[in-house]
Amino acid sequence: MDTLFVIKIGGNIIDDEAKLSSFLEAFAAVKGKKILVHGGGKLATKLAGQLGVEQQMIDGRRITDAETLKIVTMVYAGYINKNIVAKLQAYQCNAIGLCGADGNVIKAHKRVHPTIDYGFVGDVDAVNVPLLQSLLEQDNTIVLAPITQDGNGQLLNTNADTIAQETAKALGAVYNVQLIYSFEKSGVLMNAEDDASIIPQINSTSYKELKDQQIIFAGMIPKLDNAFAALQSGVAKVIIGKAEELHSLITGSAGTSIVHD
Repeated sequence: MDTLFVIKIGGNIIDDEAKLSSFLEAFAAVKGKKILVHGGGKLATKLAGQLGVEQQMIDGRRITDAETLKIVTMVYAGYINKNIVAKLQAYQCNAIGLCGADGNVIKAHKRVHPTIDYGFVGDVDAVNVPLLQSLLEQDNTIVLAPITQDGNGQLLNTNADTIAQETAKALGAVYNVQLIYSFEKSGVLMNAEDDASIIPQINSTSYKELKDQQIIFAGMIPKLDNAFAALQSGVAKVIIGKAEELHSLITGSAGTSIVHD
């Protein structure tokens, strides 16, 4: 079974032109089959501010009203996605940029919550494995933007970490999938202010203890929830770490490994 790397790139790297170029050069050099999943929150927030569209976040999740949906679609599926694809072509990595609506790659439904109206936020129902597999087998690198669709013509904004997890889970049936969350930190940290305080390994028991002690909180919780869900659904390995250390993350010599008990 071939190995497939599903790599999520964090927004702080996307916001930094030099860091993004350096990361994409390293990503292009990764041998074998690979999918890059990206978000791009800060640029969307900045554009929304310039357009006078007020933004609301709850627990790190963006409330997506109709105007915000237009903005995130333009930014994620448009500018950021195609900018990444163009840069990868410059590094001789033949990439194809997609969002969930393209080729029915990712179907989702509008989130239903008992107390919060998230607006046009989507939760994933299905990933089009045959299409993705076909593209990968033709030696295409896939760049996925976190805009999905409901099959009835409605676009939806979906968390990029969730896109990475669901894509990795779905493709776990046909590939040996390694899911890597790469962002600006060196891994999951004991002290958020100390980049050297990496926790090298976390299982579900230690995760609960770290949450109870409030060592792990806020934006790291959805990342780790996604990581454990992926492990339980057949993904071979999940690693969280620094984008600048991509090759070390792949070899397992850097970052935090999320493992079974």
